[in-house]
Amino acid sequence: MDHMSDQPERWTQATVYPDMWADPDDDPRNSEGVSPDGELATLQDFLTSYRMTLRMKCEGLDAEQLARRSVPPSTMSLLGLLRHLAEVELDWRNWISDGDPLPKLYGVRDADFDGAVGEQAEVDAAYATLAREQAATDAALAEHPDLGERLGKDGIAVRELMVHRIEEYARHCGQADLLRECIDGRVGQ
Repeated sequence: MDHMSDQPERWTQATVYPDMWADPDDDPRNSEGVSPDGELATLQDFLTSYRMTLRMKCEGLDAEQLARRSVPPSTMSLLGLLRHLAEVELDWRNWISDGDPLPKLYGVRDADFDGAVGEQAEVDAAYATLAREQAATDAALAEHPDLGERLGKDGIAVRELMVHRIEEYARHCGQADLLRECIDGRVGQ
């Protein structure tokens, strides 16, 4: 007997490996050749891959789907993750600055998630803000290629900040996996 369910059926676009998001030839994260040389290039490569993964998990969804909350009482959504990571990128620049902190993008605590509403203008703004903040943080860190250099009032090492950036995106990509599967059943790495 068939049961009606509000749970989406699991699916993937991949045809080569059933647990992948996309086939290897279609995956923009796959690069041919050897891995990058050097620690900084390797860290940047991992960060780029996780940033791409987050965008891939959001692709093909409308504003309402991107703003759909996980499970109560959580306010987490894919759109909220985009907004949150923009806020985090700005905060990382505060960590390496000796000056006054830059003001928060979305205001009070959790406003990045609370303000993630299913409107296309909000989605467009979130993507634009995230791209702007990522570029600004990348530019600020490009001025400090020595991974052992300590920056800001607390003397954080560039290496520590790079690893923390990768960890932050990786953790949120895991959450994005679950959010996306709940929205439309799509699964994969």
